[in-house]
Amino acid sequence: MDDEQKRALWRRWCDEGGDFPLILADLTCGAKTRAGTRCKRRDLYRSGRCKLHGGHSTGPRTAKGKRRSAQNGDAKKQSKPHERARFPNDLGKSRALSAVSYVAAMHLEGDEQLRLSYTRGDGEDKEHVKQTVQLCHTRPNFGGKRWWMICPFRRVRVGKLYLPPGGDRFASRQAWRLGYQSQRIASRDRPFEALFRIQKKLGCEQGWGNWITRPKGMHHRTFEQRLREFEYLDDLCAVEMMRVVGMLRR
Repeated sequence: MDDEQKRALWRRWCDEGGDFPLILADLTCGAKTRAGTRCKRRDLYRSGRCKLHGGHSTGPRTAKGKRRSAQNGDAKKQSKPHERARFPNDLGKSRALSAVSYVAAMHLEGDEQLRLSYTRGDGEDKEHVKQTVQLCHTRPNFGGKRWWMICPFRRVRVGKLYLPPGGDRFASRQAWRLGYQSQRIASRDRPFEALFRIQKKLGCEQGWGNWITRPKGMHHRTFEQRLREFEYLDDLCAVEMMRVVGMLRR
């Protein structure tokens, strides 16, 4: 099956939903980049292209849209603030998402599904999305069943699916390439974050310079252990602060 046939199958699956075709697991944008290579992004729109290569834009289709497009570059239009300035978290895909409704189809053993239905966008960009997520389960040692979701794009077992700002489909963290908050913390800020976590856990006011107190009901031995950790982190914070002050004095 060539790329065009895969994209046709992708569009049909986006419209009709149902089981995700496994043959589309490695489908990429495939558009020609400035470097002359093929785009390898997997966050695709219904057209089978990513946000960088016309995945969302189809050009003006209505008479009103064509008139607005013809006015681009007009001095009167240039003085008007851009519409996207009102949506700082918008990545160019979606500006609104309605409530998500779901149906758990559990009647077929081995083919359990979670069927999602929601509306994203508004105006001419409004899109009604129906997405099917396959389910599976494991049996913990203490009995019962623990249910998992299968990422529609990576086909991996996950406990959560994400729809980040600007996203159009629910997918796993790996599919969206999302990182943890701790991965975005600079090395010089890590002692402060650990210090604040201890303060929050003990119910104390957060901030460097605010000392901790033993909460009611906590064993003295446990609090002494937290206090040693806090004193160690406080020293590290002081060292990092002195480095910053030294850099400012240069």
